[in-house]
Amino acid sequence: MCTGRIDLSFPIRAFLNGADGVFMGGCWPGECHYITEGNYDALGNSLLSKKLLSHVELDPNRLRLDWIAASEGSRFAEVMSEFVGQVKALGPLGSSEELDEAALARKLDAVQKVVPYLRLVERERLRAHEKSEQAYHDYYGSDEVDRLFEEVIADKLAVSQILSLLGDQPLSTAQIAEALALNPSEVSRHMNSSSRHGFVKFDVASKCFALA
Repeated sequence: MCTGRIDLSFPIRAFLNGADGVFMGGCWPGECHYITEGNYDALGNSLLSKKLLSHVELDPNRLRLDWIAASEGSRFAEVMSEFVGQVKALGPLGSSEELDEAALARKLDAVQKVVPYLRLVERERLRAHEKSEQAYHDYYGSDEVDRLFEEVIADKLAVSQILSLLGDQPLSTAQIAEALALNPSEVSRHMNSSSRHGFVKFDVASKCFALA
């Protein structure tokens, strides 16, 4: 299967299912078996996935993409041994990040829910202008992408995490802010917007937000 078919949701789904690390291997750039050069799509998706993981405080080194030709059996063994060692050093998912099971599930669930929106953004606005490894790394590590990410993705991730948190119990603005390490004013802004869209409701008596 071409690595270009690896959807943004695949690594996140693997982590949700208990994987401590995810490895993606593909043909070397310039040696794609298909005219689509899907390995560049895989590279873009892996860099975006790492950005998403970092944003929800998960170690991006738990995800790795590497180029390995079908004839490079020894290289495959070396790369996999290195990656397995790296993941073992990080420990079970959530341990090095100091996240309990509930917080970990909430963060991954939030990421998974914004993936469909991110696919649209990636197609329209998050595309490297040149097909080369360096160009992709430069582009996805640029201030331009950081700004776009904050503008169009960060808020949706925050709201997704808040809604997931409220699925357990009604909470006040301060409790939400503390649980998610957000500024209370940010939480208020997100709650006002979510209330207008009918996602949450505010109980005056308890001064807490709950899912609508």
